Amino acid sequence: MKYKFIESYRSEFEVGKMCRALGVSRSGYYAWWKNPKSRREKENEELVGEIREIHEKSRYTYGSPRVHVELQEKGYLIGRNRVARLMKNNNIRAKTKKKFKITTHSKHGYPVAKNILRDIQVKYPNQIWVSDITYVRTFEGWLYLCIIMDLYSRNIVGWSMEERLTKEIVLKSLDMAYARRNPLEGLIFHSDRGSQYASEVFRRSLLQKGFVASMSGKGNCYDNAHAESFFHTIKVEEVYGKTYRSREEAKSSIFEYIEVFYNRVRKHSQLGYMSPYHFELQKELQKVA
Repeated sequence: MKYKFIESYRSEFEVGKMCRALGVSRSGYYAWWKNPKSRREKENEELVGEIREIHEKSRYTYGSPRVHVELQEKGYLIGRNRVARLMKNNNIRAKTKKKFKITTHSKHGYPVAKNILRDIQVKYPNQIWVSDITYVRTFEGWLYLCIIMDLYSRNIVGWSMEERLTKEIVLKSLDMAYARRNPLEGLIFHSDRGSQYASEVFRRSLLQKGFVASMSGKGNCYDNAHAESFFHTIKVEEVYGKTYRSREEAKSSIFEYIEVFYNRVRKHSQLGYMSPYHFELQKELQKVA
């Protein structure tokens, strides 16, 4: 009896020591000890850990659909509803969406091209490129960003950043895209009616490359929706919530987002939850096979 008392005291002493180290109460410890976690609870704990890791790697941008795809790629047999429930219960959510304003202005005297985008289906790379311009705030002033997107894969094939909004920004983006993709003549280049795109020097550059110009209808913001959708994405996922002390700091941030994350990693719902790079790669492999 004496020895049982000593062992009991020693056990209580060790439990107290452990509880103090872990910052938990004795009652909490004994409640856990008497009611061990079920297999389902242990599975959920493992899943939440994986979800947090995926969410962090996505720069806190993925909602439950993209997280679900990532889990499946890792070998987890799990439904989307369960992923959504676990994310909601553990306060894991994608960044909040916000609105942004359009940058270019179309009140100019340049000729505008007819909108031919609506009548064509995208079937292969370098068939249709779309372009637009937006701006980013820094402590040094505005930084303007122009992008060119291949509609086939949503790949940002060309881009340029300047501190002033001139025709040079679209010319540099076009030169980058042309050098990277080396497209055939007949490519359709679609934009809004901004003066940068309607300028004589830019129209001449398109003509020299054998491209066909197309422009959004007046007052129709949906005609260039894919480019504007990308700006919405980059603003929400990368720009909003950050304070850029200089234009160079903003340039570095945007470059890394486009080239490292968006083009090669970020899963796109319209591409079967593949990144633009992997979508194009898969299509090329299918042709070879």
